[in-house]
Amino acid sequence: MACIEARGLRKSFGKTIALDGINLRVEEGRIVGLIGPNGAGKTTALNAILGLTPYQGELRVLGRNPWTERDQLMRDVCFIADVAVLPRWIRVSQAIDYVAGVHPRFDRAKAEAFLARTTIGRDRKVKQLSKGMVAQLHLALVMAIDAKLLVLDEPTLGLDILYRKQFYDGLLNDYFDRNRTIVVTTHQVEELQHVLTDLMFIDRGRIVLDSSMEGLEARFVEVTVHPGQVAAARALKPIHEREVLGRSILLFDHVDRRQLAALGDVRTPSIADLFVAVLGNQAGEAKGAAV
Repeated sequence: MACIEARGLRKSFGKTIALDGINLRVEEGRIVGLIGPNGAGKTTALNAILGLTPYQGELRVLGRNPWTERDQLMRDVCFIADVAVLPRWIRVSQAIDYVAGVHPRFDRAKAEAFLARTTIGRDRKVKQLSKGMVAQLHLALVMAIDAKLLVLDEPTLGLDILYRKQFYDGLLNDYFDRNRTIVVTTHQVEELQHVLTDLMFIDRGRIVLDSSMEGLEARFVEVTVHPGQVAAARALKPIHEREVLGRSILLFDHVDRRQLAALGDVRTPSIADLFVAVLGNQAGEAKGAAV
């Protein structure tokens, strides 16, 4: 069953097209990474999914129209934004009391259990907490809500690597199950790779890659080419090439792995390397079309 389904999703701000006829489908029980450069349309897409902005085209989230049925939808959706800020004056205990009072699916015991594994005191104010502690508190409040969809927009922005790891470990161990769906955007793609079940690249308002992680492993191969085999490797038409410490590294799409293994050391590319390759190709195609 689709948790999110969009057809011809479009949004513009004046002459600027933020979403250019997007089609996408997110099945329930998946963890989807929506990756793109600044200004690619990530936040606009999330805002449409959350019913925070009007749009053109068809969009259903948990079977509902998010713009016209937002009140009902938000009973089943949680959201952490990159600019989400808890009131600095509020105490931890007051934040728990507030969410318990406004959200019918909040489980106080779950929030307390998560916070018990941290050093966050219940009587402390948000302004007294570190960035990492604020992230832990925010996650504790969210994970205690029995939501079907969790949307995260750069949730670990500004946190050090220790807190980022703790955030994603907590997300997997304490929140995610096969009945919940998570959509996350981030620029720290390497740390997210082990978490995802699916990956989407967005660029200039369009989805340019949409695949499961298993599909990526079957489709893309990166080769550190043996000296003397570079010409033979280039003849197989790689989608990207770079040089590291004097060795050529080529990335291929839909080329037999066994054939490539004869040319060098093969591996599945990282999300970051794949991102650079795919968006580099998109930029090249756009430039060629404009000439």
